[in-house]
Amino acid sequence: MTLTPQPVPLPSPIGVETISLAETLGRGALAIAAYAALGVILLIIGFYVIDMAIPGKLSHLIKSDRNPNATLLTASGLAAVGLIVAASIWSSGGALHEGLLATAVFGLVGIAVQTVAMIAFDKIAGMSVRALVSEPELQPGARLLAVTHLVIGLITAVAVI
Repeated sequence: MTLTPQPVPLPSPIGVETISLAETLGRGALAIAAYAALGVILLIIGFYVIDMAIPGKLSHLIKSDRNPNATLLTASGLAAVGLIVAASIWSSGGALHEGLLATAVFGLVGIAVQTVAMIAFDKIAGMSVRALVSEPELQPGARLLAVTHLVIGLITAVAVI
């Protein structure tokens, strides 16, 4: 004689809704899609803000001119935005609407802070971003500004958490 385990009914609290696996996965997939879409939008905004701060058409500087300084500054700026977006998602605690709003606000603040940092870098450090991007070879100042972008992104991301 073999014994087959029988399901044991568990008491459920009154007023608590049971959510199916499919519903949980659907909600999770929608949340991922919403955060991903917002992240892409913030990255595009970040790209165009960097484009406005750098002389010349940024996509042309990177794609056609293969300018390493413009590429490094853009990549570090976008990585910093990505850090901020990731931290905002992490700190949302599963509240989708509030998390999306916080991610949008913090992402835009991060982009603004990076822009101010680029202007301050120009004025305080005396190293012109415009001059950096006009150089065909990778410049030490571009490396320094790239690290500054990443650090500002990290600081903003930790502040969000």
